[in-house]
Amino acid sequence: MTTEVAVHGAALRQAQEKALAGLRAAHVADRLAHHDAGLWGPQARSEAANRLGWLDVGAVSTGLLADLEVLRDELRPEGVDHVVLCGMGGSSLAPEVICAAAGVPLTVLDSTHPDQVRGALAADLSRTVVVVSSKSGGTVETDSQRRTFVEAFREAGIDPASRLVVVTDPGSPLEQTARREGCRAVFLADPSVGGRYSALTAFGLVPSALAGADIAALLEQAGPVLATLGDDDCVGLALGAALGAAATQLGRDKLLLDGTGSELAGFGDWAEQLVAESTGKQGTGVLPVVVADGAPELRRPAEDVHVVRLAGPAPADGTLVTGPLGAQLVTWEYAVAVAGRLLGINPFDQPDVESAKSAARGLLERTPPPEPAALVDGAVEVRGTPGLLDGVTDLGGAVERLLDQVPERGYLAVMAYLDRHRDIALAEVRTPLATRCERPVTFGWGPRFLHSTGQYHKGGPPVGAFLQVTGAVSRDLPVPGRPFTYGDLVSAQAAGDARVLAEHGRPVLRLHLRAPEGLEQLLEALQ
Repeated sequence: MTTEVAVHGAALRQAQEKALAGLRAAHVADRLAHHDAGLWGPQARSEAANRLGWLDVGAVSTGLLADLEVLRDELRPEGVDHVVLCGMGGSSLAPEVICAAAGVPLTVLDSTHPDQVRGALAADLSRTVVVVSSKSGGTVETDSQRRTFVEAFREAGIDPASRLVVVTDPGSPLEQTARREGCRAVFLADPSVGGRYSALTAFGLVPSALAGADIAALLEQAGPVLATLGDDDCVGLALGAALGAAATQLGRDKLLLDGTGSELAGFGDWAEQLVAESTGKQGTGVLPVVVADGAPELRRPAEDVHVVRLAGPAPADGTLVTGPLGAQLVTWEYAVAVAGRLLGINPFDQPDVESAKSAARGLLERTPPPEPAALVDGAVEVRGTPGLLDGVTDLGGAVERLLDQVPERGYLAVMAYLDRHRDIALAEVRTPLATRCERPVTFGWGPRFLHSTGQYHKGGPPVGAFLQVTGAVSRDLPVPGRPFTYGDLVSAQAAGDARVLAEHGRPVLRLHLRAPEGLEQLLEALQ
């Protein structure tokens, strides 16, 4: 199956062709294939020089196949056939897509909500291997999850080291811990590959292979695209030109990712992180919005919307991108790097991701008294940024007030710090909210979106309005060896993110569910 990019609509096609002409005149494809770190300007050169290893992923990752086969063959006779992945952002999104597309089970723990952590622990530990995946090796969520599984294995009479597989960068604190504790296997990734570009590196391949996905076939799918990355007619250049030109020439900086009919389940969530975290900075960027057939944004596309479909039929005015998963992963990574050049930003840094992390750490170290609610309606406490709730007397009025804050070319972001398996019904509010405000609406589960669209929320254009949903923790869970619980951690992450958004001048409505019945009340108010 070949990989193709087809642009439809006269204005979009003309803009893409203009962008392609400029890219070809600057020899961008050839320069990128040769790791030219100067493609994104002098300020980005030093970082880009250490972030282009993904261009050589085919040759590097093929070397993992034999070691992973040996590890699988060791685990199988021991009856270990259930894989839990502890990771955030780029460390978890790609494996989730790869395993979903392959139809193999993988439990992804990318949350600090105690109920979701407890759900992952409920598996039969005698059959479980845990992949702990962190590029920096110091991610607080992943470190907490590792500690929890170590304790759980010990309590079950299982040697934790025999069931832990680590994926990290060389020399990280996690590598040092894994070596010291004698973990079952340690896979060191290429440090010149950033997290969101790591789909076909050890971060994406190790958990996927252990779960049963055919990663050799995945790399074979990527091969034809990798072989043509230096060509002026490569599909990545074509897609990058379309993404960048739509935003810079036509003002279409809201990217509607429509996967209806595609076999690539969950691909939009992976691409969402890649696009948002790479481009949302310096007041510019492309906002990815994951939608499905029938979405309000598709029925009447706004003038600032670029529709990209992952399966036919092609949109009348938009872009169709088709191809097998391995090829698509490479194509989109390349395209976003190219779009970064057209946008005039560095696609490899994430300057605003750390701000929410720092705020959360500060709240954990010195917990302030809880902020009093502006009002309480039934089982829902309502808070907001200064001035947002003036004159508001109930939950419905608060929601209406926030929707009024979405500007003409803006968007609404729903951020849910709940259990994404138990509280999945909340994700359905994206459609009615988009209908109500007649603007694109994104939905993210916290804290995982902090490693994804969280960068765009703070660093992108200041046109977002934010709805944060948190809930009371009925059964908290301690983090072994730490002076805080998972309930403390998820609360600090939510509060820290809201604080940083407010400091950036973004309107934030915070809704806290005091009891389980609050979810039903909230769903009614939002719909």
